[in-house]
Amino acid sequence: MTEVEERLCKYLLQEHFGELVCRVGTELVHAGSLYLRQLVTRIGLSSSQVRKALCVLIQHGMVTFVAKERGPVLYESVRTALLRIPRYSRYIYVAKTLYGDTGELLLEEILQHGELTMSDAIRRVADRLTETSNEGCDVQYSEVAKTFCDLVNTHFLQKCPQVMVPAVGTAVQATAPTLELEEREAYTIPTIPLTGRGKRRHLSLDHDEEQPLVKKAKKSMEEIPPDDGIYWHVNFERFHQFFRDQAIVSAVASKLDKTAGEIVRTMLRLSELTTTGNAAVTQPISSLEILHALPMENQMTKPVLDQYLSLLVDDSMEVMSKYSESSGGSYVVNLHRCLHTLAQCSLVSIVQERFGSRPARIFRLLLSKRHLEQKQVEDFAMIPSKEAKEMLYTMLSENFISLQELPKTPDFAPARTFYLYTVKVQSTARMTLQRCYKTLTNLIFWRHHETQEHKRLFEKSQRIEAIVASVQASGADKSQLQEIEEMITAPEQQQLDHLKASIKRMDHAELQVDETILLLESFLLTTHK
Repeated sequence: MTEVEERLCKYLLQEHFGELVCRVGTELVHAGSLYLRQLVTRIGLSSSQVRKALCVLIQHGMVTFVAKERGPVLYESVRTALLRIPRYSRYIYVAKTLYGDTGELLLEEILQHGELTMSDAIRRVADRLTETSNEGCDVQYSEVAKTFCDLVNTHFLQKCPQVMVPAVGTAVQATAPTLELEEREAYTIPTIPLTGRGKRRHLSLDHDEEQPLVKKAKKSMEEIPPDDGIYWHVNFERFHQFFRDQAIVSAVASKLDKTAGEIVRTMLRLSELTTTGNAAVTQPISSLEILHALPMENQMTKPVLDQYLSLLVDDSMEVMSKYSESSGGSYVVNLHRCLHTLAQCSLVSIVQERFGSRPARIFRLLLSKRHLEQKQVEDFAMIPSKEAKEMLYTMLSENFISLQELPKTPDFAPARTFYLYTVKVQSTARMTLQRCYKTLTNLIFWRHHETQEHKRLFEKSQRIEAIVASVQASGADKSQLQEIEEMITAPEQQQLDHLKASIKRMDHAELQVDETILLLESFLLTTHK
C-alpha cells in the first residue's frame, strides 16, 4: 500500500470510527499484518482496548485474522474494504432507487453495524419506519422481510461465513475459530417466523419502565432469535457490478440512442446473477431472450432488434460481439472492452482539464495510433512543431505518455534510433488512480479543517435550530420564532451559508472523484485477471 493510500485510510478511519479504532487500523495498514502482542507494544494501549478496536474492524470486514495450528493469531488489514468507505452513500442510494425507503434503511443499518441477523435488521427497520409514519400506520415485519429477501435474491446482501470452532481433543486444534461458508449457502434465506410490527419509541419506553430489571433481564435471555448466529453483510462486489453496468449503459445511450442503451441494459440484467464481477464477457444471450425481456415502453419487432444488435456489434466501442448463430443469434457484452474504452475516455478528460484541448488531441491521437514519432504527431495533430514539442514534453514529465526507443544498431546512437511516443494505458491509469486517492485525501482533510475551524458557529446554529423546533412543537407564534432566529447575527448567517455551500461542494467533489476511482479500479482489476 502506498503512502497516499495509508493517509487516506487514516482519515477515513478517524472520521467514521474514532481515534482508538483509527490508531489500531492505521498501524495494521502500515505494517500489513501483526500479532496482538505486537499491536499492543507499538500503539501503547491496553490489550482490552486493542481487542475492542479489532472486534469493530473485523465486524466491518476491514481486518481479517489467520489462525495457525499452534501459535498466536495474525491480524491483517483489508485495503479494499477501507477504501470503499466513501462509497457507502452510493450503496444506500442504489438500494433506495431499487427498493424504496425500506431498502435504504435496511442497507443503512447493515452498513452501520457491519453484520446483522435477518430478524434484528427487520426489527430495527420496522421500528424506524413506524416512528416516521402516521399514528395507527405501524409497519409489519412481513413487509420489511419481503424487501430483505429481494436484496438477498438479487445478491446485494450476502450471508457471512459461519464460525467453525475445532472440537476439543482433535489431533490438530487451532488457537482461533475459522470462518467457512459454502457458495451455494451464501444466498439461502432461513425460514423464520416473522409476526409482529414496528414499535414507537414513546410507547415502548413507558412499558419498559414499569418492568423490574430482573424481569427484563430474564425476558431478554429467553427471547433468543430463531436465526441466531446467521449474520448478513453487504455484497460490495455486486454493487460495483451494478455501477459498472450503469456506466456502460450511459455510455452506449449517449453515443447511439436510448433504445440501444436499453438493449444493453436488458442484456446486462439477464446475465447479472450468472456473470462474475471480473468476467471479460457476459453469458451468451439469444436475440429472442432479449426481445422478450425488453421493457414494455421499448418493445420492438425482431427485424428492428436485429438491426440494433448489428449496429452495436459493428460500433467502434466494441460493446457487443456475436457469439453464435443459434436461436436467431446469440450475443455477449464485452465488459473488459467497455471498461477499457471508459477508462480511456476518463484519461482523455483528465488530460483536457489539466493541460487543455490541444494536448488532449495529441493524447487521443496516441491512443488511436499507438506509436508515433514527434514529426508524425505534428503532422497528424496539425500543431506547430514548437508547440507540439512543448506539449509532448509536458505530458511526458507528468507520466501521462511514455517514450520508447527503437535502435537500429546496438550502440543506441541517437542518429540511428527511433523515438516513439505512446500511451501505456495501464500504467497511466495506475498513476491517475494514485492522484485520485491524493485528491480524495485532500478533500476530506480540508472539509474536516473547515468544520473544526468554525465548530462554535455550527454548534450555535444547531442549538438555535433545536430551540426553534421545540418551540414550534409547543405552538409558538411567528414573533417568538423570529426572535429566536435573530439570536444568530446577519454576518454569522452569511458566513454559515458560505461554509455550508463550500462543504456541499466538497462532498459533491468527493463523490465525483470516487466515481473515477471505481472506474479505474475496475479496469485495472479486469486487466489483471
